[in-house]
Amino acid sequence: MKKFKEIKEKKKSHIPLRLNILFFAIFLLFVALVLRLGIVQIIYGDDYRREVERTEDIMINNSVPRGIMYDRNGQVMVDNVALNAITYTRTQNTTTDEILEVAQKLATLIDKSTNKVTERDMKDYWILVNPKKAKKKITKEDNKLLAEEKIDNKEVYKRQIERITEKDLASISKDELKVLAIFREMNSAKALTPQIIKTKTTRMKNGTLQVVEEVTDREVAEVSENLESLPGVDVTTDWDRTYPFDKTLKTVIGNVSKSDQGLPLESLDYYLARDYSRNDRVGTSYIEAQYEDVLQGQKTKVKNITDKGGSVVESTQISEGNRGKDLVLTVDMDLQLAIDQIIEEELRAKKSYGGTYLLDRAFVVMMNPKTGEILAMSGKQFVKDKETGKTELQDYALGNITSSYTMGSVVKGATVLTGYQTGVLKPGEVKVDSPVKIGDLTKKSWKNMGAISDLTALKQSSNVYMFKIAMDIGKGHYVYGRPLSIDTQAFDTMRKYYNQFGLGIRTGIDLPNESKGFPGPDRIPGKLLDLAIGQFDTYTPLQLVQYVSTIANGGNRIQPHIVKSIHDPSKNSKELGPVFQEIDPVVLNRIPMKQEWIERVQTGFKQVMQSPGGTGYSKFGGAKYNMAGKTGTAQSFYDGPEKKKYGALQTMNLTTVGYAPADNPEVAISVVVPWAYQGATGHSMNMDIAKKVMDKYFELKNKKDVTEK
Repeated sequence: MKKFKEIKEKKKSHIPLRLNILFFAIFLLFVALVLRLGIVQIIYGDDYRREVERTEDIMINNSVPRGIMYDRNGQVMVDNVALNAITYTRTQNTTTDEILEVAQKLATLIDKSTNKVTERDMKDYWILVNPKKAKKKITKEDNKLLAEEKIDNKEVYKRQIERITEKDLASISKDELKVLAIFREMNSAKALTPQIIKTKTTRMKNGTLQVVEEVTDREVAEVSENLESLPGVDVTTDWDRTYPFDKTLKTVIGNVSKSDQGLPLESLDYYLARDYSRNDRVGTSYIEAQYEDVLQGQKTKVKNITDKGGSVVESTQISEGNRGKDLVLTVDMDLQLAIDQIIEEELRAKKSYGGTYLLDRAFVVMMNPKTGEILAMSGKQFVKDKETGKTELQDYALGNITSSYTMGSVVKGATVLTGYQTGVLKPGEVKVDSPVKIGDLTKKSWKNMGAISDLTALKQSSNVYMFKIAMDIGKGHYVYGRPLSIDTQAFDTMRKYYNQFGLGIRTGIDLPNESKGFPGPDRIPGKLLDLAIGQFDTYTPLQLVQYVSTIANGGNRIQPHIVKSIHDPSKNSKELGPVFQEIDPVVLNRIPMKQEWIERVQTGFKQVMQSPGGTGYSKFGGAKYNMAGKTGTAQSFYDGPEKKKYGALQTMNLTTVGYAPADNPEVAISVVVPWAYQGATGHSMNMDIAKKVMDKYFELKNKKDVTEK
């Protein structure tokens, strides 16, 4: 019992010691906590306060240069050139007065064109710098109506603007105009997005590209030295498109919006939905627009962290940008330039002929009939400069897809094949070529040919043979000198079959705004006959080359394309990167006709160019490359820029289509010369161009074959 009490007393003596140790430990922890709080508050207080006040992470995309365009042989057709640029980035809480202050400082360091300053800009600026005088422009009546909520602040400002006089605006000096020109650019900047204040800008004047303004090395140096006193201003690099081959194919390549234009208004929502910024530069036409998604590139992404006041407290690059993907075009620039020169020489030479005063343009398209690759697309046009009144030749390659004409006898291959398909014509069938008279209207061929077959009709270009095919399709009963009655459904039938070759329907080329031509408006018997010889509906030069390619390759309508492949950008900007996408041939449709029918028309086309009596024999009879094709002449009415003056004048359109070698085609061609001559004076510009172009193609091909060996 005694021993038990001793043990109990011994345990009791240990309890106060343990409590004391516990209390002491708690005291030390409390002291450490107080010290830590003191350190946080005194030493890191400002840092943590900024962290607490951070309210928003804002992602900003910075533009990168566009992809480069090459021809099929690796020659650069479109490139980028670096330009000095001065930019301004405003914060979310930047005031108008602060922007004006920076603009005034910047105006002492750089020159700025005032061409874009409008009267409204000047009035807004006058109000900003003359607040007391501006206040007097608001009447007591205005304030009364505002108080009564009969007008709003917007209406008050409108009245204030309207009361600013010319005398008021005259008080703005030239130096202030420069400040205003800078201010208007800065004031249009979106928060945290760099806005270009000055870079190289150009304009066309008197047919010459002139520099409006550009950032000089002196301006770069002076602005760089004063950046600390110019909040938001930076010196950076902009870019612009450059064209090593100058104007050739420029209309097909298209344009890119300028730095001061940004997104086109008509496509604003489309681009904003795809993460573009309002001041991004985009392709606005043709190849640049069609391939915008790949040419644009991957932007540099920067995350800006702002505080409650909108000031940036931290910027972090999330991803590095890459310039746009590169395009390899199907075009051979050596061939393209040679064709441009041939057309220019022919236009100038034939323009001096009598009766050719309306001749102002010519077109050539060359295509691989098996793949649809456009090897060359050339067009030239005489254009009168509105400022100088002088006439000069300009690139009009775009006219190959956007302008259409009556093409004449080149379509007769489609007419013969339509006759086979509808069952109104048999291969080898003989018809008599003699003048056709419908009532008082006489229609005939260029000569009386007598009894001829389908091959001779193609070879010698018989109109009457085609008239009789059309009559049979229209179920017409023809009696010389009597009215002709037909089933007007024949117009639809013939156009349906023409469409299968690409005539009267869009070719599907990888370019926007392609014309499909225009069908003739009437449905009377005589017009059906005109349709059969290509003198009623209108077609584009590109449709012609698709049509003849369909015959050349044995019946496949191939989709034309001008981009051959798309490549990822390489580290060396002058070399092609890895292939991102190859553009494969696309067969749009197969014409539902017997192979022997197509081969028979091929034979007829070969006779046109290689047999005595053929309409193309005089030019191609001795050609070693085995040419096949069809020539055409169409009576038409002038529909050009002088239409008001000459619209009632009848003119002649000259055309040629063809392919070679006839037994294994590798190239197809269409040549179109609208309004070639008027009256009896004629020439063979279509055939002259076709022969020179085909000669040049095989000359260049042979040179490349020798070089490769």
